[in-house]
Amino acid sequence: MKVVIAHNRYREALPSGENVIVDAEISQLRAAGVEVLPFQRASDGIGALPLLDKALLPLSPLYNRRAQADLADLIRRERPDLLHLHNPYPLLSPWVIRTAHAHGVPVIQTVHNYRQVCASGLYFRDGHICTDCKGRAFGLPAVIHSCYRGSKAQSAAMATALAAHRGTWRSVDRYIALTSAIKDHLIEYGIPEANISVKPNAIPDPGPAPTTAGEGFLYAARLSPEKGLGLLLDAWRRHPDGALGQLRIAGDGELRPLAEAAAAERSDVTYLGVVPREEMSAQLRSAAVFLAVPTWHDVLPTAIIEALANGRPVLGTDVGGVPFLVGADQRRFPEGSRAGLCFPGVGGWVVAPEAGALAEGFAVARTQAGSFGDAARKRYLEMFHPEVVTGRLLEIYREVSAARPAGRRAR
Repeated sequence: MKVVIAHNRYREALPSGENVIVDAEISQLRAAGVEVLPFQRASDGIGALPLLDKALLPLSPLYNRRAQADLADLIRRERPDLLHLHNPYPLLSPWVIRTAHAHGVPVIQTVHNYRQVCASGLYFRDGHICTDCKGRAFGLPAVIHSCYRGSKAQSAAMATALAAHRGTWRSVDRYIALTSAIKDHLIEYGIPEANISVKPNAIPDPGPAPTTAGEGFLYAARLSPEKGLGLLLDAWRRHPDGALGQLRIAGDGELRPLAEAAAAERSDVTYLGVVPREEMSAQLRSAAVFLAVPTWHDVLPTAIIEALANGRPVLGTDVGGVPFLVGADQRRFPEGSRAGLCFPGVGGWVVAPEAGALAEGFAVARTQAGSFGDAARKRYLEMFHPEVVTGRLLEIYREVSAARPAGRRAR
């Protein structure tokens, strides 16, 4: 099988999990015998573009002439079976879907964010969840609030592209939703459920989990408002110093002073600073519970998968992809307040993104952590191991390729 992998790489100065995932997926596909044809553009290369292309850059989210010509040449030369699209912005544009279809090539897209609707792709603005552009033919709130790159002009261009490509997105042959929450997002957008497959990302297997339980709680994330450090510390302070064991905080970011202040204030809080990736497994294995408490609809926090792979259960907030990752996405909070409710999943627990609920969750997780380790590791092996995830992706490729009409071949 021959597959074009199309992706606009994010700037290297801003660490991108999506870039890492695309690179890993290409390696896994090649190891499985797929002939991968990368079709990528890099946002880092914008400064080196020819003058004409720079002048046309504001229109690129809508249509990029050079990208379409290059893709058409690649398809005619290589005659691929499929095009698998990741991020099209800003240098590819969703028009690659139309170009592929014009040459008889079906298209699959992995949805890494909410950008079919939201100009920033995050459903998050000014420190809170924002869905103001949902259900609108044109995302005027995104322009008013300069949601794309902090620019009204660029936000207007992105909002225009999203409105113009509504039909383009609905022509995609198969969507890959990383979680059940993304699947719900796509259905709400108007994509038929039959055209959506749920397939999460994978991470390498760190090896068998430890046979003994760890101690205390570990929080490792970018120290920014949407990752929930403020919520975490508010909930932690509702317990007396030392009552829950030790809380270790790893990471860096604008809220670093909060972590440093908490460590100075309480004996049961330790701020580790930035922990190198190669040392993270050891940190995870020494903890009893991993904490993932975003306050936005975080699509697929890879750190949760890393915790499960290391046999550590996760206490998370009931937002975005967190419930799916811990196997609690079939749970439904009753109407009314969710405070105080802690719902168990396969590999951990979810609570409402409220300080009271999280404070209750700490106590539950501390008591039950020892009985969740094996289940957490099993959740990883069954759902997020590279062999399992790559097998699922190949299955999707075969399904889409087989469904292509006989007369619709790459030309």
